[in-house]
Amino acid sequence: MPDMADLPDSARAMVLTGVRELEMQTFPIPELGPDDGLLRMEVCGICGSDYEQYNGDFSPRVPVIPGHEPVGRIAALGQRARERWGVDAGDLVAVEPGVRCGRCKQCLEGRQCSDGAGIGYTLTSRAPSLWGGYAEYLYLHPATVMHRMPDDMPPRLAALYNPLGAGFAWAVNAAELQVGQTVVVLGSGQRGLCSIIAARAAGAGMIIATGLARDEHKLSLAREFGADLTLVADVDPVVERVLEATDGRGADVVVDVTPYATDPVSDAMKMARRGGNVILAGLKGGRRVAEFDSDDIVTRHLTVRGVLGVDHESFVQAIDTIRSGRFPLDRLHSHAFALDEAAAAIDTLAGETAEPAINVTIEPWL
Repeated sequence: MPDMADLPDSARAMVLTGVRELEMQTFPIPELGPDDGLLRMEVCGICGSDYEQYNGDFSPRVPVIPGHEPVGRIAALGQRARERWGVDAGDLVAVEPGVRCGRCKQCLEGRQCSDGAGIGYTLTSRAPSLWGGYAEYLYLHPATVMHRMPDDMPPRLAALYNPLGAGFAWAVNAAELQVGQTVVVLGSGQRGLCSIIAARAAGAGMIIATGLARDEHKLSLAREFGADLTLVADVDPVVERVLEATDGRGADVVVDVTPYATDPVSDAMKMARRGGNVILAGLKGGRRVAEFDSDDIVTRHLTVRGVLGVDHESFVQAIDTIRSGRFPLDRLHSHAFALDEAAAAIDTLAGETAEPAINVTIEPWL
């Protein structure tokens, strides 16, 4: 049995109980067996889907402990878990959010698990309740996939594994990006910036990024991370500028990571080259796309692909990039909040405060 003598009896967590309703609750620290473990949370990153979950636009199941970008140190684990994961107490790890049951049809076909315990989206009524990153401790299911990080790596830097993993999953792997190809990234939030970093790391040619006039601080970082051209979407005629920059040919890859806005979807179709790839990653909260011309997809042989989440290989690529030190990734982190400030943290990331934010973390021990 794992040594749990130094652990507290309970852990605090912020629980989403309804639309825009977060409350602090306390849960018992679970007894562990030989195959599972417990993580002492250091930081939990926040992404746009946290905001959509908070607003009831995405995965409205409650009550849950949100937070699917956990980084922490191993607090306790069983002997078989220690051998299987290759980690020990005190190790700094980043945890993949998906927990597969390994038995359902979806798992067997390599698709999204229908019966797993996804971190940040599992009801607290499912034992042992501590399934989300907005907490002091996180339960580590035997099917958890984790990545050991260097012990001296700042946890805030390690927490970029998830948005950067999305950058590789969407702008590189789903897009089948080839060296030298032109990439347009619509949206300059943390996943847009991480898509630029991933595309540059993968050998893209020209990279064009868009953002709003209020996003100049993000567009400046986009240029620093490798964008050759940045466009202000609420000022510039974006489609025309992209076609002009590509001599009328259009982009090989267009990635839309804008939240809620629907115009970028139709713009993406117009600025992609004949035979190009369009990747749709920005959730629209149920809003319909106006002026959507499906004939354009057919006649110009476009490949349009929707993406959600990050695959294992993309996480590996992201973590290798973080470890390499090639990019000044620490520049992405803008805000840290205590556990009981989770609502303010989410609103800050979403731009609902006066604070210009990029990467925001919740840190339970602040």
